Amino acid sequence: MTRKFTEKSLLIATHNSGKLLEMKDIFGSLGINVSGAGDHNLPEPEETETTFVGNARIKAHAASQATGLPALSDDSGIQVDGLDGAPGVYTADWAETPSGRDFMMAMEKTNRLLNERNAPHPRTARFCATLVMAWPDGHDEVFEGYVSGDLVWPPKGREGHGYDPIFRPEGYDITFAEMDWAEKNKISHRARAIEKLVAELLT
Repeated sequence: MTRKFTEKSLLIATHNSGKLLEMKDIFGSLGINVSGAGDHNLPEPEETETTFVGNARIKAHAASQATGLPALSDDSGIQVDGLDGAPGVYTADWAETPSGRDFMMAMEKTNRLLNERNAPHPRTARFCATLVMAWPDGHDEVFEGYVSGDLVWPPKGREGHGYDPIFRPEGYDITFAEMDWAEKNKISHRARAIEKLVAELLT
């Protein structure tokens, strides 16, 4: 049986400011006090799994055990059909540089590899999000969300984060990065996973 979330405070186990802002916007509207990993000086645990759910579990349980709070983690990425599903769980790794994450570099790499393969248009892809809600006693609940679309080049828009400037969701003629937060939060992969979480845990 699914465990209900009855607490008033929730730790979002991320150092990603874009993800944290998105989560605060959604959960704040539900009257839940939201904090991030940085607010608790938590280190980033090593993500050693090869699946979204595996890495999300690592982050959620590490944060919950360290703070004694229920913690919600997200592991997400983009799967590009023309690259056999890559970068997938390694989406953030493609953006890693010695000085931090550079998603423009990652997007350029993705576009270059698609061109080298002569991948046909539309270059279909999907964003995937897996959420894990973990409690200090070790219990967790898992929720997944997806949004399909295609990739455009060059990047368009200044909103969002990650691959948002080149991802155009199905049914739209603009990218995630061209949408305002409210519009994106209605249809994003993370929003769809959160919608399932809210329906199961908070109602």
